[in-house]
Amino acid sequence: MALIPDLAVQGAQMLLVLLLAPLLTGLVRKVKAHLLRRQGPPLVQPYRDLIRLLRKEVVLAENASWLFRVIPYLVFAATWVAASLVPTFGTGLLFSWSADLIAIIALLGSARFYLALAGLDVGTSFGGIGSSREVMIASLAEPAMVMIVFTLALIAGSTQLSTMASVLISGEVGLRVSLGLALIALIIVAIAENARIPVDNPATHLELTMVHEAMVLEYSGRHLALIDLAASLKLLLYVSLIGCLFVPWGMAAPGTGMAALALGVVSYLGKLAAGGILLAVFETSIAKMRVFRVPEFLGAALMLGLLATLLRFVSGSL
Repeated sequence: MALIPDLAVQGAQMLLVLLLAPLLTGLVRKVKAHLLRRQGPPLVQPYRDLIRLLRKEVVLAENASWLFRVIPYLVFAATWVAASLVPTFGTGLLFSWSADLIAIIALLGSARFYLALAGLDVGTSFGGIGSSREVMIASLAEPAMVMIVFTLALIAGSTQLSTMASVLISGEVGLRVSLGLALIALIIVAIAENARIPVDNPATHLELTMVHEAMVLEYSGRHLALIDLAASLKLLLYVSLIGCLFVPWGMAAPGTGMAALALGVVSYLGKLAAGGILLAVFETSIAKMRVFRVPEFLGAALMLGLLATLLRFVSGSL
């Protein structure tokens, strides 16, 4: 009978990340508007946009293949599963054995590949530009992410997220230079992967600057709603990942009661709010860089991740 409560808690986490993803996007937009002295849209505006898109009819290009129709569902499914595997309010959940950091990177890479393929499928110039830029960014972001995984795995002795969170929250680890370098590298990768400023501007449709929007320019209706929801889930995933690995305090331990789980949910909501506010402040205080400067930006993340791994190898205490 213990399987039923475990399934309920795991299902609650999957539903929680799905419901909170648009709210996090709305929070970032609202804070950015306040910082720019504008009223801005309400927090629930992303939910309204998704409902409006779901009610609209899907318009497809004449030369769109069956793959173009299927890709939004594949991207949404892969991103939702990856976001649900990241421990949010508690560790040691029912599916925690599959919450491997390498598996999550693979799921995100698959979603990115499908989305780039969709941008090329219709054959428009915008889609080709966006897909080529997305692949270029991915070729630089993924090696940096792998080095971050190596650093954390060397410290925790595992690539499983629940184990990493349990080890990092213990007093045995403490403050380390390698963890600080890995955190900065992960933040840079998160900004690039989510097409945020200074790498990309999610609010623009200028052909010289857009990356993500160029790939999904031909989508409409429920297909566009799924892709937008997947983008919100991806942002929530990286904020949750940073909170799980570097701010794991407040997460409920395995086998604890409902009070610990409720405290974990409150702690998780606070982490999401802090992450959204910090992202909005960062995007408001910096300008978008040129596309040709992005390799330098992501190269810094790769070097930081490599340096963190080398520090861990050379000195186990750093």
